[in-house]
Amino acid sequence: MAAKLNLDKLDYEIIFEMMETAEISYADLGKKLFVSGGTIHVRIKKLQEMGVVKGTRLNVDLKAMGYDVIAFIGIYLEKSSLYDDVVKELKNIPEIVRLNYTTGNYSMFAEIVCKDITQLRSVLHDELQKIKGIERTETFISLEESFIRNVVVTNN
Repeated sequence: MAAKLNLDKLDYEIIFEMMETAEISYADLGKKLFVSGGTIHVRIKKLQEMGVVKGTRLNVDLKAMGYDVIAFIGIYLEKSSLYDDVVKELKNIPEIVRLNYTTGNYSMFAEIVCKDITQLRSVLHDELQKIKGIERTETFISLEESFIRNVVVTNN
């Protein structure tokens, strides 16, 4: 069981605000939360050291950058004991942006982002299918991403 995090109301407010607008300055966030920018800096550092905050990301419109295909791949493993070896190989495929170990029909579920169908075919045929331990895959192409959002974190 994971250890209980010792976070207070201010920590949760900082996390909530930063999840909404990560580019806000510590000074501006401090003003919004009625504390100093230095306090925000110290709290963010603490949250990073605890592993709660794992950096910041730029939210890029992938379609605007020419990435028109998002696919989800259900991966069947020959044996579940091969999971760690397969993960190491999958990490070498840059088009795979997310990978989960799952229950149900698939051993693993991956999200792949490609510029076009030709690139997706290449990833599936030339890279994924050649990994030792993968028995077979099932591909689902996303027609539209209707929404994406962060989880609303609370201290309840």
